[in-house]
Amino acid sequence: MGKRSRQRQKNQSGGRDDRDKAGWGAGYADIVKENKLFEHYYKEQGLVPGGEFEQFMDAMREPLPVTIRITGYKSHAKEILHCLKDKYFKDILDVEIDGQKIEAPQPLSWYPDEQAWHTNMSRKIIRKSPLLEKFHQFLVSETESGNISRQEAVSMIPPLLLKIESHHKILDMCAAPGSKTAQLIEMLHSDMDVPFPEGFVIANDVDNKRCYLLVHQAKRLNSPCIMVVNHDASCIPTLKIDIDGTKDILFYDRILCDVPCSGDGTMRKNIDVWKKWTTSNSLHLHGLQLRIAVRGVEQLAVGGRMVYSTCSLNPIEDEAVIAALLEKSEGALELADSSADLPGLKWMPGVTSWKLMTKEGQWFSDWSEVPSSRHTQIRPTMFPPKDPEKLASMHLERCMRILPHHQNTGGFFVAVLVKKAPMPWNKRYPKLRKDVSSSSAVETEASPAPSTPADTPRLPDSAVEEAEGGGLEGKVDEEAPKGAPLAQETSAKQDGVCGPPASKKMRLFSYKEDPFVFLTEDDPVFNTIQSFYDLSPDFPKLNVLTRTHEGKKRHLYMVSKELRNVLLNNSERMKVINTGVKVWSRNSDGEEFGCAFRLAQEGIYTLQPYIRSRIIRVSVEDIKVLLTQENPFLSKLEDDAHAQAKKMVMGSIVLKYIPNPDNPAEPQCPIQLCGWRGKTSIRAFVPRNERFHYLRMLGVEVFRDKQGLGQKGRDGEKEEVEDEAVREEGAAENEAELDFENGDESRSSEPKKQPEDE
Repeated sequence: MGKRSRQRQKNQSGGRDDRDKAGWGAGYADIVKENKLFEHYYKEQGLVPGGEFEQFMDAMREPLPVTIRITGYKSHAKEILHCLKDKYFKDILDVEIDGQKIEAPQPLSWYPDEQAWHTNMSRKIIRKSPLLEKFHQFLVSETESGNISRQEAVSMIPPLLLKIESHHKILDMCAAPGSKTAQLIEMLHSDMDVPFPEGFVIANDVDNKRCYLLVHQAKRLNSPCIMVVNHDASCIPTLKIDIDGTKDILFYDRILCDVPCSGDGTMRKNIDVWKKWTTSNSLHLHGLQLRIAVRGVEQLAVGGRMVYSTCSLNPIEDEAVIAALLEKSEGALELADSSADLPGLKWMPGVTSWKLMTKEGQWFSDWSEVPSSRHTQIRPTMFPPKDPEKLASMHLERCMRILPHHQNTGGFFVAVLVKKAPMPWNKRYPKLRKDVSSSSAVETEASPAPSTPADTPRLPDSAVEEAEGGGLEGKVDEEAPKGAPLAQETSAKQDGVCGPPASKKMRLFSYKEDPFVFLTEDDPVFNTIQSFYDLSPDFPKLNVLTRTHEGKKRHLYMVSKELRNVLLNNSERMKVINTGVKVWSRNSDGEEFGCAFRLAQEGIYTLQPYIRSRIIRVSVEDIKVLLTQENPFLSKLEDDAHAQAKKMVMGSIVLKYIPNPDNPAEPQCPIQLCGWRGKTSIRAFVPRNERFHYLRMLGVEVFRDKQGLGQKGRDGEKEEVEDEAVREEGAAENEAELDFENGDESRSSEPKKQPEDE
């Protein structure tokens, strides 16, 4: 290893500058962007229009433009856009570096409301100009605050095609690192006047460590409607919910199925794909992709939409999976026509014919040509259907393939499926209701049909892969990996507690997470909170939870009513990593003033609609004082806010700014900050990045110095460490800039292995 490293250093005489010449997000200057097998394969497949193949390859070798997305669910999105256009983009128009005029960022034509932008500026250019360095700091700081997301342009497409509404129950099957998940959450919260949308997002990933990156991404959006779980997507458990006192299956209105893939559409960013690309990657992943897609449509509600997507251009991972899914659905699924959904987006229709190539360069056009010695690597589902009528009825042309040279993006594939009826294998092989004990019975699969006698025929587990055509029916009897014991609800289970499963299930659920304990309506903790903050009668006490059985409650969190339903009914079935938003934190100093819990900034927009006291109306000038001074005296506030503060006893407060439409120079969105009314002073309890965010919105420019020290909000740094689920994401907190530069599709270059069925 040492010799190889020294040789690499020798070859890279330019060091960092070589990477800079490659552009922002590029690197690996020693990797030659050539792969003859790749070129030969895609020329033969005919996916690129005639005469455009050289343009296609040239685009693949160019560094990917930087793309950013303004988070859309916060009412601050328009203000951030205004700030970007007014304070940064205008200045960039006048910047010249080495005699070359800088190209200003441009909005993505197909993304609604100018909420996504792209630019070709490299890191080298950014370092050469102080003005651009300010722009870069702004982007990184706002990314850490969750107000801007560094996300590849094509990655933004799937959530838009899901057409999400606030009441939808959404499953993100392969969610990490979480940029698409963030979009889903934003769409749920499109109306900021509704603190608890009826819908929710369950974000799943098979990799436990990547789940904590997912938690980090989701937490920046401060939503009570997100739950992060850790399962193999191909056998993610069926969940139950309580509907009017009876248990029912949870079917999702929307499912995002962004599967692990070979990632050859990401070559512009993940340079090492050039030397690692081989057709074997697609052949190995096809089966897993199909199993995940099958599990998705099984859990989709009739009338619901599932978006299947990959960052691969290979038909084996794209159209072949969709065709196999449609064929086995027997009309239950239909490809939706999304051609008019994103005006301005250029894409190629899905193909109806393709060939398969081995890594040795041998081509096959039909399953009948495949020698038996290859049957373990090559499956019938990898080929197009032979029946012309059946093929035409599938409408594979409704799939969308985005080619890099058409709009200077990465490569991508997306297909929108609508479920018209229950899947035929669910009807044909309904699940059995097994009596586990005299007091409980557990159904192990979603089945629209009622339970049937014990002699009902049932496919063997081995049929999953062995059945002709992929054996999709074989998936029906999977809720958990084979051999896992059935969930049992014991009489010892405490009401309102969603703890880790019993020790006998450690093979399936070997994780250490504190339990989710819901508070009861008469919990004594509410007595002082209710009176101190004068909570309105409709405050949903039952949605408040903590993560400890014993001792004093340190933090209180809130989830939506619907997620509470999911948690209480599935604690034995699912491995929950994190959920809810923090709304109160214990403050021992507060006890003497009437309440031991102070408000938490993360949950203030969720909680504030229910608070009827402890609110101080503040002006723009008041907020500037509170965010730039450590402990300003009450007298520093303007007369109105000063008078309100004087009437209040010491303790936690809400500082609320309401925009004045008659003064467009001021922010036109509401601002709510947590604060503390002291004996003679007042302070804001706001983390440092959020301080920077609000100050920028108010026209105060804030920068850090090169060491990242700069202006500090010391009270923000004193904030207690988050709950245990967040402790493990400490590394992610320190990688904001790295994350900003690498984008969000990192999982694609190295196909992630999901555990196969045992």
